[in-house]
Amino acid sequence: VQLQASGGGLVQAGDSLRLSCAASGRTFSSYAMGWFRQAPGKEREFVAAINWMNGSTYYAASVKGRSTCSRDNNKNAVYLQMNSLKPEDTAVYYCAANMYADGTKWRADYWGQGTQVTVSS
Repeated sequence: VQLQASGGGLVQAGDSLRLSCAASGRTFSSYAMGWFRQAPGKEREFVAAINWMNGSTYYAASVKGRSTCSRDNNKNAVYLQMNSLKPEDTAVYYCAANMYADGTKWRADYWGQGTQVTVSS
């Protein structure tokens, strides 16, 4: 399984950004795909996920209302549209596949390389 993320960059507070992730190697019909992020000096944290079958979405409280996670089943791709970006959104964003909820935590079996998002104030 390979996950290729793209779309990161340097933006100003209040701007928008769309991250993309293309998956190859297998299908993910039974699980979720989505995003985690890791800021400098902090642990990796869940951002958003989308159920591959029914399209249900899940968001961290920190991004809910400002972000939309979507998918393209035909392309095996997942996207994260982030609006009203804040400096605290600065992090390396990781695409993930075979995501699942484990109690109160989200976990994933497959990870892509990170894409840097930097939000300047």
